[in-house]
Amino acid sequence: MRVVSLVPSLTEAVAVTAPGLLVGATDWCTHPPELTTARIGGTKNPDVAAVVALRPDLVVANEEENRDPDLAALREAGLNVLVTEVRTLAQAFTELERVLVAGCGLGRPRWLEEAETAWAALPPPATPRPAVIPVWRRPWMVLGRDTFAGDLLARFGVRNVYADHPERYPRIPVAELNAAGAELVVLPDEPYRFTATDGPEAFPGLPAALVDGRHLTWYGPSLTEAAAVLRAALR
Repeated sequence: MRVVSLVPSLTEAVAVTAPGLLVGATDWCTHPPELTTARIGGTKNPDVAAVVALRPDLVVANEEENRDPDLAALREAGLNVLVTEVRTLAQAFTELERVLVAGCGLGRPRWLEEAETAWAALPPPATPRPAVIPVWRRPWMVLGRDTFAGDLLARFGVRNVYADHPERYPRIPVAELNAAGAELVVLPDEPYRFTATDGPEAFPGLPAALVDGRHLTWYGPSLTEAAAVLRAALR
């Protein structure tokens, strides 16, 4: 079995479970750190010819992170493309099993069971805190409806004030963000690398929680520790 991954989370999942299967990954696939497989471009602009040249038995992708035209081109080249959809923690567990067991023909990995156990052990959330969760600035973009990161944060009592927005990642002026009634701003360090100075500068007087973006947005082996890491950051 030869696998090309177009998604950092899935790259890590395959590489940790069965590193010998992975023959190609994107430039954004940074975990595990020792990953040395061939690089085939970005998640939004993969080199289709390079992927085809690797002769994979399976290409794993995601409906949000990858573009339909690229996936169509890979299928037209005769490749088997498995596309995941991950918008909740439950979906993440289901899709990881589909990729690893049904797609790659592997056994269910121990780390996946450990991740499920860790998240199931979370205590009920405290009184919900209304929050804004930026993911980009220039322009400002925040989590809106139906996102994996939003589902994780809700498990810690973080109530996204834009959870009912018609867009999943709306662009909202910072003045409007400050007037949204939030009591907290959650600042991940990816995809935009927010730092401790961004909170006071853009959201004066509003408590800011800096969180590890990988633990908030990646769905793979990082889920084994993400519950504890995020819980500590959001206290």
